[in-house]
Amino acid sequence: MPLKNLIYYLCNSIGIYKWFCKEYTLLEVNVLLGWLPVSFTHILLTLLVVVIWGVNFIFIKWGLDQFPPLLLCATRFLLSSVPIVFFIRFPAAPVRMIVLYGLIMFALQFALFFFGMSVGMTPGMASLIMQLQVFFSMFFAAIFLKEIPFIWQIIGSIVSFMGIGIIALHADKNISLMGLILLVCAAATWGLGNLIVKKIQHVNMMSLVVWGNFIACIPMLALSAYFEGINNIIHVYTHLTWISIGSVFYIAYISTWIGYSAWSWLLSRHPVGEVVPFALLIPVVGILSSVIILHEPLQLWKLFAGLLVMGGLGINLLGTRLFIKKTEPQLG
Repeated sequence: MPLKNLIYYLCNSIGIYKWFCKEYTLLEVNVLLGWLPVSFTHILLTLLVVVIWGVNFIFIKWGLDQFPPLLLCATRFLLSSVPIVFFIRFPAAPVRMIVLYGLIMFALQFALFFFGMSVGMTPGMASLIMQLQVFFSMFFAAIFLKEIPFIWQIIGSIVSFMGIGIIALHADKNISLMGLILLVCAAATWGLGNLIVKKIQHVNMMSLVVWGNFIACIPMLALSAYFEGINNIIHVYTHLTWISIGSVFYIAYISTWIGYSAWSWLLSRHPVGEVVPFALLIPVVGILSSVIILHEPLQLWKLFAGLLVMGGLGINLLGTRLFIKKTEPQLG
């Protein structure tokens, strides 16, 4: 049974559909029911990306235990783009925009991110700090795309960041100032990268991600050879462990191909302010994955912080949809 028909059946069986018909016009009911399945599918896809990226912080930590930062970046970009880049068309967008996307969204963001973690930052704190990209994304969208956030998006962000603030107050204080600065800069480049994706629009997202990684790979290989040394690169590649191999493959294929392709696809079809706030759940997933995989204790304050983050996200996403009707004219 099609999902739309199933919703009609369930609503009729409990009287909800009749109530909707009293409160809304038939056109509004059909628009709502026609919109719901697609949006629900997009929400599930966004949550999948959240889980992939939340767990990704643990794999990055394992990868950095053996790889120097620039080499890990270069290896990730190389595996994510070669050999598939030779069999996939260049994105149907200006070359300048694709190059800018690759250099900012991948090369610059992950160089800053990996360096930040390597000089002193825990996976949990890193997942927290990177969510500053929500603010950067909305800030850049308001300036360059004129996407002024709704009041409910602002309120939801405040509530969510109250939860993130609780996490920050109880987090491990053994982090370096340089690591904090580098991760804040990485969050800013992520936010700017979101705007570049929005600006490109309507391209093959797998092609965009693959070519973006290929473009980022070239300068990262050169920088790694220059700053980290060719001998060090050879030593790392000849002393790989199964954990480091698995970490690199997860970072390259799961996080990049699936995560960034889905994220870019969603950003190209929805306003930045609707998609980006889901990233607030990434530190929640990061903490839970650390509890499960690294056996870190799960205190009560972590649960409370998680509820605030998800509650703020609910206000952000549902508040506008529930209350915007009051400010719009009734449909005929």
